[in-house]
Amino acid sequence: FLPPQGPGEAAAAAHALTLPAEAYGNDPNVELMWAMRAYQHAEVYFNLISSVDPKFLKLTKADEQIYGDFRKTFGDLKIDVLDPEELKSEPAKEKWRPFCMRFEGVVEDFNYGTLLRLDCSKGYTEENTIFATRIQFFAIEIARNREGCNSAVYNSAKEPARA
Repeated sequence: FLPPQGPGEAAAAAHALTLPAEAYGNDPNVELMWAMRAYQHAEVYFNLISSVDPKFLKLTKADEQIYGDFRKTFGDLKIDVLDPEELKSEPAKEKWRPFCMRFEGVVEDFNYGTLLRLDCSKGYTEENTIFATRIQFFAIEIARNREGCNSAVYNSAKEPARA
């Protein structure tokens, strides 16, 4: 997906990400740094659900609120294999926007960009990944964890260990 970065590049990226957005405009280097940060977050999360039973994970202090509100708002959303239109179409955005805004001040960086797997039984690949807000990631992944959808990743990671 993205090439590995050394400590120097990581430190420069971390510093650059603390500067105000106005300092950059549409700087492609900043976009690359955000993509690297999002990918690192995705990699850490995937390693976590591969090594710890996802049913027992707590991703935020507000998991209960996020999950309850998500299922109240999106009760019929199929979460094991997401349809990108359910996140990105205009009607979907109209439904997601108020949901996301309810978590401003509740979830840190609630509207930051992050990577989300479309098919939760598979890893992060170009074909299986979309860009979503952090609160969308949390809502869907908390639901996937609680409803057993991410167990496939955990179980398949444990298979080689049993052999």
